[in-house]
Amino acid sequence: MKKQRNIGLNFEVDKLTNSIENVVSGDSFQTEVSILNSKETKSISKKNGWAFDWKIELKNPAKEVYKLTIVGNPNIIQGLVSIEVKPDHVYMHLIESAPFNKGKNKVYNGVPGNLVAFACKLSFQRGFQGAISFLSKSQLIDHYVNTLGAFHLSNRVMIIETKEALKLIGKYFPNSI
Repeated sequence: MKKQRNIGLNFEVDKLTNSIENVVSGDSFQTEVSILNSKETKSISKKNGWAFDWKIELKNPAKEVYKLTIVGNPNIIQGLVSIEVKPDHVYMHLIESAPFNKGKNKVYNGVPGNLVAFACKLSFQRGFQGAISFLSKSQLIDHYVNTLGAFHLSNRVMIIETKEALKLIGKYFPNSI
């Protein structure tokens, strides 16, 4: 099995929204997060514009891969997150917006923030008080501090603790807290 190096996450939080928001119209769309299954990986490939090989993530039994979709439209994946439940927190291995949600011509804002909020929510569900961690690219450390309220622990390790996790969950999943 091909191993991906953990070089740090490089997602940018474009905007913290209440769900995801159409860039042109400003309309918000409620989202849902569910487990990605192996059948869905056919459309999630590098040849289709995705940066990561999500099949590798799905094959790792320690990781769970979740997809973000719009309520009522479960076949169009807006973004993905790969997480691992550690003994005391949730660790985000990868996070990626769909190719059509990247760059200056993206369709929706709010995808990365939504997926991070989901990881925080899952952390609460697993009894970890919202604690999540991830490895950041060096140049994005301040961005995560400023947009997500993440705490820079050391080197490139980022942590989101309870207070900030509650803010993110309250924004994206207000009925779950």
